[in-house]
Amino acid sequence: RNEIMQQEIRPLVAVDIIEQLHRQFAILSGGRGKDGAPIITFPEFAGFSDIPDEDFLNVVTYLTSIPSLEAASIGFIIIIDRRRDKWSAVKASLTRIAGAFPGNLQLVFVLRPSRFIQRTIADIGIKLYRDDFKMKVPIIMLNSVSDLHGYIDKSQLTRELGGTLEYGHSQWIHHRTAIENFAMTVKTTAQMLQTFGTDLAETELPNDVQCTEELLSAHTDHHSKLKDELKLAVKQGATLLTCIREPVTRSANSKLSPDELENVATVERLLAQLDETEKAFDQFWTKHHLKLEQCLQLRHFEHDFREVKLTLDNLMEAQAGFSDVGDSVTRVEHLLREQKQLEEKGQVCKAQTLALHGEQLIQNNHYAVDSIRPKCVELRRICDDFTNETKKKYDILGKSLELHQQLDKVSDKWCEAGIYLLASQAVDKCQSQEGAETALVEIEKFLATAKEHQLSNPKEILQKLEDVQEMFDKRQVSLKKLAAKQTRPVQPVAPHPESSPKRASPKTTRPECVFFFHVCFAKHYNSPSFFSFSHIINELIETERVYVEELQSIIEGYASEMDNPNLVHLIPSTLQNKKEILFGNLPEIYEFHNRIFLKEIENCIENPELLARCFLKRKEDLQIYEKYCQNKPRSEALWRQCGDSIFFQECQRKLDHKLSLDAYLLKPVQRITKYQLLLKEMLKCSKNSEGTAELEEALATVLDIIKSVNDSMHQIAITGYEGDVSELGKLLMQGSFNVWTDHKKGHNKVKDLARFKPMQRHLFLYTKMLLFCKKREENTDGHEKTASYSFKNSLKMSTVGITENVKGDNKKFEIWYNGREEVYIIQASSVELKNTWISEIRKVLTGQLEACRGRTHLNLERTALARKRFTLQGLSNRRAPPKVKVKRHEIKSDPTPLGFEGMSISILHENLFGNLLILFTQFTSHRCWWITLDIEAGRSSEAADGIVVLLFAGYFLMLVTPGTKFGINLALSTIFPNHSDYSSLFSMIDTFLSISLGCRGRRYFKVQVLVIRLQS
Repeated sequence: RNEIMQQEIRPLVAVDIIEQLHRQFAILSGGRGKDGAPIITFPEFAGFSDIPDEDFLNVVTYLTSIPSLEAASIGFIIIIDRRRDKWSAVKASLTRIAGAFPGNLQLVFVLRPSRFIQRTIADIGIKLYRDDFKMKVPIIMLNSVSDLHGYIDKSQLTRELGGTLEYGHSQWIHHRTAIENFAMTVKTTAQMLQTFGTDLAETELPNDVQCTEELLSAHTDHHSKLKDELKLAVKQGATLLTCIREPVTRSANSKLSPDELENVATVERLLAQLDETEKAFDQFWTKHHLKLEQCLQLRHFEHDFREVKLTLDNLMEAQAGFSDVGDSVTRVEHLLREQKQLEEKGQVCKAQTLALHGEQLIQNNHYAVDSIRPKCVELRRICDDFTNETKKKYDILGKSLELHQQLDKVSDKWCEAGIYLLASQAVDKCQSQEGAETALVEIEKFLATAKEHQLSNPKEILQKLEDVQEMFDKRQVSLKKLAAKQTRPVQPVAPHPESSPKRASPKTTRPECVFFFHVCFAKHYNSPSFFSFSHIINELIETERVYVEELQSIIEGYASEMDNPNLVHLIPSTLQNKKEILFGNLPEIYEFHNRIFLKEIENCIENPELLARCFLKRKEDLQIYEKYCQNKPRSEALWRQCGDSIFFQECQRKLDHKLSLDAYLLKPVQRITKYQLLLKEMLKCSKNSEGTAELEEALATVLDIIKSVNDSMHQIAITGYEGDVSELGKLLMQGSFNVWTDHKKGHNKVKDLARFKPMQRHLFLYTKMLLFCKKREENTDGHEKTASYSFKNSLKMSTVGITENVKGDNKKFEIWYNGREEVYIIQASSVELKNTWISEIRKVLTGQLEACRGRTHLNLERTALARKRFTLQGLSNRRAPPKVKVKRHEIKSDPTPLGFEGMSISILHENLFGNLLILFTQFTSHRCWWITLDIEAGRSSEAADGIVVLLFAGYFLMLVTPGTKFGINLALSTIFPNHSDYSSLFSMIDTFLSISLGCRGRRYFKVQVLVIRLQS
């Protein structure tokens, strides 16, 4: 197929033919004929005939394109200077010009060769070949430049042609290049402005604040860059104009040639185009910039509108579901305080201010009037509704308070006074008619006072009132009978409300009061819980947004202001260069919540099941609160020193905060604890539903973070420890305990009297160390007591063992080391706390076991192979001291029920109080074994039967015997520092066999070994 490549056609410029122009075989000097025709001169050029046709055509075409269209239409005058050449050169020049000159010709002047022979030949040749040149214009042969002056004025000819016209070819090329570059700059600038204007016109306005701000910033930056380009272009044109006019400026007698005048006109025309383009662009930009600013105002207004509306709608909904009117004076007063707090959260003032702002936008001819006006109306309506509902709530609670105060008055005064009146009326005085009438009058007078109290009827008061009323009714009936008829003795009447028909007073049966309280109490007690799962998520998101805004206000309104030069003089000296102490890593917390966490939980509105994953995913990020809380004591101490400074008061005034900075610095601590409360509420709403497991895991994660933060707060208060606590590994647990110590070895063989008087110690469990500290509390500057922990002792976790149960107290456990040389008996405050600590310690020991298994396995194999070379007798001779008979007992393994081949073990011992040596005669490559020792009866009648279970795992060995069979529950463990050190193991086995199995003093016992692989 044919492919046609089309290129953009553009006129030649000096840069394109710069080398050809510098050869100067043709020039446009700027001179003109008498009628204004441009003059093109072909000066003497030795290699004229060697010039390629393309170069010749390009130069001539370029020169003819420079004069104005008006001058070019007159026709060009050609001057061919061949005075020093031959006729052949003249002929060649005329032939080339005739065939390739692109412009209109008016005259052709030829300065013939000056030498006689060549001049003669030229005269003859011109006559013979004139028709061959095919020129439609006269060719005038001239003998000298004086002949040329008869046709063209000297002022229009260069000095080479006997004229006075100043012409410098290099300067001419420089001016032409500069003018063309400037023209290209003007064209490019105009195109950039046009493209930018088109982009602006086609840009859609964003729908949120951030995007609008980014767009406004991007457009403003681009506009500034284009304005800079315009200024550079104008400066370039002005500089070029000065250069062209330089001869005239330098000498008053100098005049510009017609071509130079045209150059000046060209540059001035280009500058005028730039000015017009800039004015049009500025007008367009002003309109566009105004629209973007109005768009940003609108987005801010819409954002604030949504926030205020959401807040008020939520509060209205909460207020609608808030039907409790209280059941006592104290409760009602508490509800009134809550209502006051609810009203303060309503942001009614902010909503009214926002409505005024919207009306100002309308007055300022905002382009989105149709969108702003309805929102202003909506804001007014919401404010009025919230205010009215709040007023109604205050009225209801006010009436409820008045009612309960009256009921208290009834309950405390009227009922008690009535009972006292009944009790004070002597029965014997009522036996007479006069006495009965007197008592009856007293009762009727007292009943009349019931109207003064306007008795109403919550249920708990009604019963009491009815009981008292019945007592009076019965007494009244009895007294009336006594007063009317005295035919028989009047028996004492004891009030029994429960045995008579109940009859309330007229005031107690008002139907409207009964209905009112029935409805109120029914709404409160019988309605479902207001906060559903979605409400909790909304609350989490809204409070998170508020939290982020508060953090931002702290950073921008306080921290950043500490660098404000206008406020530096207000900062007290105690605060200088201590911004990091006061604020801690608050900026880091803000960046995390603003850029990451808030956006992630906002995405959970549509997918609530993702919420738990957010907490699990950001577990490590939330650890930043640990650093903040660790710094909090230092921050509070600094605040106490300078919190009342004018600097903080000025910042608080600017922010319009009702609370001081210290209240806001407490927000992060409050926030991290708020998460676990919200997650607990979510769990209540999602019992046995999908996602419950993830919620439970998220709650455990947050609780673990809070625990870690709390532990770290205690850790920084440790004093007296000479090492670096950061090298002890992760802090796993901390807490206060009762501690007893038991020293069982050494010169100080002491069993502390402290068993009856425990030491109070605060323990810190790290992965590498267990610290024992004494808690101390000190008063600081009259404020609350501050706890510190004075270091007392430490145990390396790689050397300790643990006994989980201590006889006599299920809240105690033991931690010991060096073969129980020193034992720490620890008593927790509860069994649950004890079990938690034991679990963590067990994890540490297990972790150490797993870490050393890989290293131990290889060492065990090498040691087992090496020990095969020794005989049992040889080993016994090495171990046995003089004069002591060594006993040897061989233990051979049997196959397991699983068919796994066991191993042979030999035990050598000097005596039951000496060391035991276990020799492995066969060892496999497995890392972990259960070894069962079946102890059978020997020659001694005191032999005991039983099972001992040994767990071999690396350097770790554990012996366990069932407590039910032997009457003791023994669990001993040890970790050996190296493979060859078995002293603790020997001592432990000896003690175990001697005490637990009752075989101390036995001469002989047989042990059957059963090897079972431990399933991993």
